[in-house]
Amino acid sequence: MIKKLTSQSFLLTIFFLWGFPVEEIIKKGDECYWERENQDKAKEAKRYYEEAIKLDSNNYEAYWRLAKVIYFLASKLPKKEKEKFLGEGIEVAQKAVRLQPHRAEGHFWLASLLGAYAGVKGMKGFSYLAEIKKEFNLALKYDSTVEEGSAFTALGRIYYQLPSFLGGSLEKSLDYLLRAKRISPNNPYTKLYLADTYFSLKRKAEAKRELEELIKMAEEKKWLPEIRELKVKAKENINKIK
Repeated sequence: MIKKLTSQSFLLTIFFLWGFPVEEIIKKGDECYWERENQDKAKEAKRYYEEAIKLDSNNYEAYWRLAKVIYFLASKLPKKEKEKFLGEGIEVAQKAVRLQPHRAEGHFWLASLLGAYAGVKGMKGFSYLAEIKKEFNLALKYDSTVEEGSAFTALGRIYYQLPSFLGGSLEKSLDYLLRAKRISPNNPYTKLYLADTYFSLKRKAEAKRELEELIKMAEEKKWLPEIRELKVKAKENINKIK
């Protein structure tokens, strides 16, 4: 019953927006995305962006936002469903890149979706590594501040996770993460990943500082569902530091 009402509410809103600029529909999607801690709101955001694309099939803003919400929704899915869903998201992000190859958002979300897809594929996922790094670097080329410096954060995490024989490097990881921190000191992912890198470099005091700062961070609305999850992880990790 609840799902039915939610669907009816969406259709009613679209009816009232009929004839309005596509930008208004995208704005409604953005408003729903900000409430994404509620999964129904995230799904509603997805429908708004899809509706905007139906009205304007070359709307870059709608495509990269749709890629972003697909990435978020995919993270909540079981593995069997996730692979197909991420594949659809990759196609959406690729369309965004084709529409605006010199804009950062399309490259960033394409790289993010490819990274999530590679994670689902296991060992086969390493075949996507070069493309993932290329897309994150293109995002940095066009706007190093995209998503609060998250392209630097993602590359820092990649260099942390990779084994050394595949190019992994704690020093490179630290360099990228510190660049991300200079852009956005309050990016919770940067703090959590910096703590991991510092800990692996045996810089325990600095690792503990990052975790403590993350635990004390205000729950900004733009990071709300993520920061709550990351605070739980930070509390687990800080207990491991002796």
